[in-house]
Amino acid sequence: MRAVARRREGLAHVVEIDGHEIAVDEPVEAGGTDTAPSPTRLLTASLAACTAITVAMYAERKGWELDGLAVEADFAGPPRAGETARFEVAVALPGHLDAEQRRRIMVIAGKCPVHRILAGDTEIVVTERR
Repeated sequence: MRAVARRREGLAHVVEIDGHEIAVDEPVEAGGTDTAPSPTRLLTASLAACTAITVAMYAERKGWELDGLAVEADFAGPPRAGETARFEVAVALPGHLDAEQRRRIMVIAGKCPVHRILAGDTEIVVTERR
């Protein structure tokens, strides 16, 4: 998987991923024009979406109906030196699920790929391309 960010103007960029384009910008208070979500907001959105999709895939395999599923992710922002980044994820499940179904879904919710990447050891190598 490869993502390529190209500058539009100011801090606004467009990111190309596998034939899709996503606009990215920064809020006004960070020097942007707030024409699109910031990278940090997209990261938070990725966690929410990945959790929702992972739960939906699991429920579909089990034959469980998940109408009304909603996943909310909150991120206070980048931590200061020595602090740990903290995301909070809330999963709203439909009321008809029994306690065991809910328990199993919540275990699966913590196993989405984005969650595992954020919670695990990640190496980022930055190089100059000419």
